Amino acid sequence: MTQKATNITWHDHHITREELEQLHGHKGATIWFTGLSGSGKSTLANAVAVKLHEMKISTFVLDGDNVRHGLNKNLGFSPEDRVENIRRIGEVAKLFTDAGVVNLTAFISPYAADRKIARDLQPEKFLEVYCEAALSVCEERDPKGLYKKARAGEIKGFTGIDAPYEAPEAPEVFVNTGEQSIEECVDVVIKALRGRNIID
Repeated sequence: MTQKATNITWHDHHITREELEQLHGHKGATIWFTGLSGSGKSTLANAVAVKLHEMKISTFVLDGDNVRHGLNKNLGFSPEDRVENIRRIGEVAKLFTDAGVVNLTAFISPYAADRKIARDLQPEKFLEVYCEAALSVCEERDPKGLYKKARAGEIKGFTGIDAPYEAPEAPEVFVNTGEQSIEECVDVVIKALRGRNIID
């Protein structure tokens, strides 16, 4: 993205990420949950956050709907706005990582190219978690009633119905949220964090 602002200077922090991680007692990282609406991203992200909190790990959940109430309230769901939505979240997630916090993002993030932009900001600290669930399962859950509205033509450009979802080809973590229990999915994510020495 082109830099518009001029006469700006980058200021290095006096406290390094490594020092902040030492203070927290663990490394910072971004756990990026992606999947269709209703696939359980937010549910799983929050369940993992609870488990990590119990382990004395500093966490923060960045939820798609919550972020659109504030930081991204000026964005809709056009392809262009979706790109900008994920770009902003990628930058915010990196800030949390740099602060030594394990942040968990729960966004549909349907485009592989956008997820790559978020990953490229912090490739060594980024774990993509693909929450796979059949469209039929997501529609059956339909916690917000969005699939029903999309099928009725009340919502246009809805991911999985008349807008694409590009599933990750090689995510660090794969969970089948349509078949596995929430506890099983949490265990898979925690195991991946341990395997990458983010947590002990």
